[in-house]
This record gives sequence, structure tokens and C-alpha cells, in this order.
Amino acid sequence: MPSYKLSEIAARLGLQLELKSPEDDIVITGINTLEEAGPSELSFLANPKYASQLASTKAGAVIVKPDHKDEVARALVTDNPYPMFAQALTLFARPQGSFSGVSHMACVSPDAQLGEGCSVYPFCYVAPRAVLGKGCTIFPGCYIGEDCVLGDGCVLYPNVVLMAGTVLGNGCVIQPGAVLGAEGFGFARTGEGIKKVPQIGHVELGNKVEIGANAAIDRAALSTTLVGDGTCIDNLVQVGHNVRIGKDCLIVSQVGISGSTHVGDNVTMAGQAGVSGHLHIGSNSTIGPQAGVAKDIAEGQVVGGSPTVDYNTYLRNATLMPKLPELFKRVARLEKEMGHKPITVSKTDRSLVALWNRWLSVMHLR
Repeated sequence: MPSYKLSEIAARLGLQLELKSPEDDIVITGINTLEEAGPSELSFLANPKYASQLASTKAGAVIVKPDHKDEVARALVTDNPYPMFAQALTLFARPQGSFSGVSHMACVSPDAQLGEGCSVYPFCYVAPRAVLGKGCTIFPGCYIGEDCVLGDGCVLYPNVVLMAGTVLGNGCVIQPGAVLGAEGFGFARTGEGIKKVPQIGHVELGNKVEIGANAAIDRAALSTTLVGDGTCIDNLVQVGHNVRIGKDCLIVSQVGISGSTHVGDNVTMAGQAGVSGHLHIGSNSTIGPQAGVAKDIAEGQVVGGSPTVDYNTYLRNATLMPKLPELFKRVARLEKEMGHKPITVSKTDRSLVALWNRWLSVMHLR
């Protein structure tokens, strides 16, 4: 495990180092949480609700914002602790794998081209006309089909499948079990039953794209299914044929995007969101967890619920829902009483009626 002096970590990450004395420039051997870190470990404070742990942490040093630097014995100071914590992790992360070169137990076509410094583990298959850039690492069990092109520095973890014609930019990381370029769901009902519609396009990733474990990105029926530079796709995500995803998007676990939908740049889709086909999702928008998207989302919009509504409306709906059974009973009583004249409606009941009408309006029933 690597180790670094605090001053070295500060220099590498461009952080301000605050020590009580020169002797406090200790050696750091790892990273851990505020609660579990030991005297030779580095920790961080990104969420203010954990600030109380600074007094009790045993961490050797803590990455903090300027307003917390005096609360710890040794501080690495930054305005953005979490991104700096992420960079610090790279100093201590153990790289996966230890093999180099091309294994004699790999099946590499003589018509394939491998760039300088590639490592191909045992039991991989690299098909004819496949091209691997410099420094690619292909872990055991991977399949790279005909005419695939990988940029420099790509990593395919075990059992990744790249079907024919798949293109990866530089620095792409594909986690175990992901499948890129399988046929899209193309079927048509006819008088003679369901007929298959051939999918003859391909999948293309930009630079520094990461695809999570067991994710599936289908090849296009025609043309290209595209994922833009810097986009990160989580585990168990399904991207349909002819989908186009822009740059620097975050697509979280179990999201499903149906065919021919276009997603802009810097879009976030939370877990288990489902997006219908042939839609446009505007740049800088956010789709909440378990949302069902059935219409276009405007640029910068934040939505939730199924079908999706403005996120604040969605939260109001969620707040009102548990109150509905009692509201139904009380409104039914009011309606019954209002059938007899005269009637005196209490201030409380008037409030209930107003709340009832508000709920109907929020739910677009009135």
C-alpha cells in the first residue's frame, strides 16, 4: 500500500496544508471515514451534518472547508472537499489486475491490430479487423467482435462483450458483464406473427466514458447509438437502440431509456427512472428516482413522479398522499351535511375543503 507525507498529498492535490507544528507532517497510509479513520489515515468532511464528528475523529488529518480548519489537528483545506477526497483516493487505490502482455491462452485474430503496451488476459477473444489502441487492458472472458475500435487506455473488466462494430474513445472503462452492441429490441407484428427487424447500426462511446456492471447498450437499427464524452452509466442500465446521450451525464442504476430518445449534456437520471422512446431530454435537466418520463423534458427542468411533473409538485403530491383516506371520509361527511340547510362549516372543515381542492389541482383533476 502506498504512503505519503501530508505535505506531499497537499502538493499533489493543490491543497492548503494547516499544521500546528512541522512535526505534524505525518505519513498517511490510507483513507477512511471520520468515524473509522485511524491516526495514520486521511478523512474528509463534505456534509456539514457530520461536523460534530470532527471533535471525536481519530483521523491523522481531515480534508475540510476553511471554516472547519481549526477544529482538527491537521487540515487539508479546500472549498470543495468531496472532489478533493475523490482525487486523494486515486493516490491510494490498488489497481485491478497484475498481468501484462498478450496471454497465449487468449484468442487474438492475426487480422486484429493491438497497440503498444496492450494487455490481453487469458480466455479473451479478439476478432478479425478489431483495433485496440495503446495501453488497453482486456480482462479474462472478454469478447471483442469484428471491426471494433478501442481508443488508447481503455479497460474492459471480466466478461465484457463488445459486439461487432462497437467503437470506444480514449480512456473508456467498461465494468464486468456489460454488453455493448447487442441487437436492439426490433420486432414488428404482422399477419404472420412477430417478425424480427434487423439492427444493422452500431454503438459508439466518446472519450472517458464509464459503463457499469451488467449494463446493456443496444446497437442502432440504423446509424449509431451514441454516448458522449465523460458520461458515466451505472450498473444495470438499459440504453435502447438509436438513443443519443450527450456529454457528462450521470445515469444511475436500473435506468431504462427507450429507443431513439435524445438526451442532452449534463443530464442526471436517478435510479430506476424510465424514459419512453422518441423523446428529447434537455441539457442540464434532472429526473428523480423511479420517475416515469412520457414527454419531453425542457432544458434545466427538474422532475419526479410517474408520470413526471415538476419536482416541487411531485414532493407536494407525496406529502398529501398519506392524508387522502381521512380526507375522503371527512369530505364525504361534509357533502352529506351540506345536503341539509342551513349548515355551519367550521374553520377546520373549511381548511380541509381548501386542502382537498388544492390536492385536486395538484393532481390535475380540477
